Amino acid sequence: MIRVLVVYDSRTGNTERMALAVADGARKVKGAKVVVLKVDDAKLSDLTGSDAIIVGSPTYFGNMSGKMKSFIDRTYGIYGKLIGKVGGAFTSSGDTACGAETALLSILKAQLIHGMIVQGRCGDKHYGPTAVESPNKKEIESCNELGVRVARLATALKKDP
Repeated sequence: MIRVLVVYDSRTGNTERMALAVADGARKVKGAKVVVLKVDDAKLSDLTGSDAIIVGSPTYFGNMSGKMKSFIDRTYGIYGKLIGKVGGAFTSSGDTACGAETALLSILKAQLIHGMIVQGRCGDKHYGPTAVESPNKKEIESCNELGVRVARLATALKKDP
């Protein structure tokens, strides 16, 4: 049994729809228990108690949202306790070419600094799913796939002693 945490911030509901699609994908993996939390409700213990952490945020000025950044800044209190956990990220933005990739990288950078194993993707959307405004069917499928891939990797790593 693995625990996958999907923690997200959403003002308009677009990132929330993506978070729910990521969670649906993770639930497809046998033995995955999935918890979805808005960043306002997340605690540091939710991170330390999970095998995989997938973070979603709207893109604000090419970065994650202030709420998400504030939450991640508080993780200094658990520094060293996320080593080896699997990470992933997704974001929504208001338009094309307005910083979605750099927003994803701001999340992934924090995960790497914590010693997490980041699940990337070959093909397109290397750093994680992105959507412009309300996610379309293809973007929802990309979110679903992220959930599956992260949960599978966390499952595989959990099996190794």
